[in-house]
Amino acid sequence: METDRILLRRWTEDDADTLFKYASCPDVGLRAGWAPHTSAEESREVISNVFDNPTTWAIVLKATEEPIGAIGYGPSCDCGLPALPDEPTIGYWVAKPYWNCGICTEALRLMLHHIRHNTNITSLISGHFTDNPASGKVMEKCGFVATGEV
Repeated sequence: METDRILLRRWTEDDADTLFKYASCPDVGLRAGWAPHTSAEESREVISNVFDNPTTWAIVLKATEEPIGAIGYGPSCDCGLPALPDEPTIGYWVAKPYWNCGICTEALRLMLHHIRHNTNITSLISGHFTDNPASGKVMEKCGFVATGEV
């Protein structure tokens, strides 16, 4: 999946150092709900144990060929979101140097297009922390409707 600026592809172990470079930033992980990575080895484990599935992709900036974030969907989390039975949850993040550049919106639109045309999924849910309103704006731009605050 790709646009003029980004492509979505599977993560590989070769991405561990780059993932660590961006996922070790405290501002990134905390806004997405996970602790900053503490080593490239931890990033390699995340690639192997979390990102290694058919519904999670690296967001790659074509100009640098570098993964600068992640996007994916999967079973709804046990986090209080008002998900329907078997309704997947979408999540995404992008490295801090690329905040406010429209990359998450572009990646989410690309993934939603993929879901509409390649799956039987009829509804999705997502959420963001209240101290991360930019993520909520990404969702709104892509057609998500606010359902409340938990």
